[in-house]
Amino acid sequence: MDGDIVLRPIKLRDQKVWREVNRRNRDWLRPWEATIPPPTPSGPITHRPTYRQMVRHLRSEANAGRMLPFVIEYQGRLVGQLTVAGITWGSMCSGHVGYWVDESVAGRGVVPTAVAMAVDHCFRTVGLHRIEVCIRPENGPSRRVVEKLGFREEGLRPRYLHIDGAWRDHLVFALTAEEVPGGLLARWHRARSQERTGQELPGHDRRNRGIPHGPGN
Repeated sequence: MDGDIVLRPIKLRDQKVWREVNRRNRDWLRPWEATIPPPTPSGPITHRPTYRQMVRHLRSEANAGRMLPFVIEYQGRLVGQLTVAGITWGSMCSGHVGYWVDESVAGRGVVPTAVAMAVDHCFRTVGLHRIEVCIRPENGPSRRVVEKLGFREEGLRPRYLHIDGAWRDHLVFALTAEEVPGGLLARWHRARSQERTGQELPGHDRRNRGIPHGPGN
């Protein structure tokens, strides 16, 4: 929890509100959401899961240590979702973050704060060493989130995910635990405070500041 923003595990009882928020934001989210590619002649036909199927899958992956599924609340209401997925242990200790948020709260720092809280939890409590965020180059709002938080851009992964009906390129952004020894949330608070007072952060490029993979800023 950080002020009005809460990050908590997704629950089956969130279904009604989750579906309402997701339905209302269909046009806002569609260009950035993962889709299922058409089946090959030898491949199975797969369908988009129901909410209950999704939550049960997320819980199963969480119990296996491969995922951390959260919802984002702002001022007491559910406004989005954040998932740490692809968690790998052993010599890697890594995961990647995906998120979406209600368009009505975009621009209020909700997603950067939620991502910062999730990263701190992954580094300090879970024991991960590296977090990635992969974003379509065209998704300016989502790129602004990681730029504000100081993630490093590492390069392009061509045709990385099936998004909005086609295989899409993604830019890779990453952070390791050594880069945020004092915590990412604390660094984000300092950045916002110093930006409000017109101060420049050491080593921070003003060109990386701005506005809103899912939308959010």
